[in-house]
Amino acid sequence: MLSKQELAVELSKKANTLRGDVINMIYYAGSGHPGGALSAIDILTALYFCVMRIDPQNPKWEDRDRFILSKGHSCPALYAVLAEKGYFPKSELATLRKVGSILQGHPDMKKTPGVDMTTGSLGHGLSVGVGMALGAKMDKKNYRVFVMLGDGEIQEGQIWEAAMVASHHRLDNLIAILDYNNLQVDGVTNEIVRIEPVADKWRSFGWEVLEIDGHDMTQILVAFTEADRIKGEPCIIIANTIKGKGVSFMENAVDWHSRAPTKEEMKRALRELERRGN
Repeated sequence: MLSKQELAVELSKKANTLRGDVINMIYYAGSGHPGGALSAIDILTALYFCVMRIDPQNPKWEDRDRFILSKGHSCPALYAVLAEKGYFPKSELATLRKVGSILQGHPDMKKTPGVDMTTGSLGHGLSVGVGMALGAKMDKKNYRVFVMLGDGEIQEGQIWEAAMVASHHRLDNLIAILDYNNLQVDGVTNEIVRIEPVADKWRSFGWEVLEIDGHDMTQILVAFTEADRIKGEPCIIIANTIKGKGVSFMENAVDWHSRAPTKEEMKRALRELERRGN
């Protein structure tokens, strides 16, 4: 059995490998959103390979934990994780965004095994997560609901309506994760519409708040353990991340919110990731 430190190292290595899958997918698709996928991959890796109670052989298992990628444009990260976990063959990754593919440009619960909610229109995921978590309470089920939000996304008013409802119903089976990479499609998040003070806002809505480095696997695992112990209120993990994490020329670059790498950029990115993995 791995120690906590060894587990964190192994998960970090896996996340690094999955970053390569993200780069390849978007290159061969000719379009996609690499920046936000790369900032989210460490957290998704922790969730699917350590935290969540799931069964890839039974994606509709009634008692499974649920995950909603509210920032649906970052779905290449989710697809890479689902394929690695065994929900569908890894060969499907090469079909991203192709006509008839099970892997479309935003998650589709009717097409992709392991996707719990169709997303893409920003601002809606937390509301759905509230409904799922409330349903679990009403049915006396103990599954948890995890919702990943984008920082630009929380400029949407519906996020805060959902936050109020979650607190009102004391949904301690609801855990949100904010992928706080500071960039959105038009530029720096707090220059487009200021969202600070983020932590204080969530606390004022009745949420427990944890703040972490979203690329430090040890901190990620500790945060999910702490979140699971919180009773009587929902929890949000504010994960401070880097857009394009792992590829030097993509990091903190708004241009990589939504574009595919050229062949040379793809090769350069994969070389960097290979060096990081050694």
